[in-house]
Amino acid sequence: MLSEKQKMLTGQYYTPWDDELTAEREFAKDLLFELNQIAPSKRDARNALIKQLIPGVVDGVWIESPFGCDYGYNIKLGKNFYANTNCTLLDCAEIVIGDDVLFGPNVSLYTVNHAMDAAERKAGFEYAKQIVIGDNVWVSGSVTIVGGVTIGNNSVIAAGSVVTKDIPGNALAAGVPCRVLREITDADRQGLIK
Repeated sequence: MLSEKQKMLTGQYYTPWDDELTAEREFAKDLLFELNQIAPSKRDARNALIKQLIPGVVDGVWIESPFGCDYGYNIKLGKNFYANTNCTLLDCAEIVIGDDVLFGPNVSLYTVNHAMDAAERKAGFEYAKQIVIGDNVWVSGSVTIVGGVTIGNNSVIAAGSVVTKDIPGNALAAGVPCRVLREITDADRQGLIK
């Protein structure tokens, strides 16, 4: 018989209130409490806590406070990741973020979803689906991305969007629900790099 954690990690319906998952969330929340209280200038202390919370974090990752997540261990961050204030990563399933990704303020990634049936939802049943974000992606302010979504390399998600379906690479996407507006091309280059 699978544990609730095993069900969670394999995308099945589970209930999050068993002892194992509760203890893991509390461990993460204690680290987050500490992280969100440290002065921004205390970079070494902040980085040490981030590395405790999110295994495998590489140098060049910067997460502004406040920051929130469920577990931390389901978050995979590439090089040079930046998250502005109020970033929330509900990582009941894996969240994979590529290299050189920028998040504006108030970006939220929700891998978890609750049962639609009221009685099942009341009983605590939920499930989680992976989110994948490619390299060189800019997710602008107040964007929400739900479970099961993949965003391709080099794309831009405009402010206020709610991403419920995959977005291909090299796309400018916006809206509620988010949709591709157009491809990003050489015509978008401003000549800022010589």
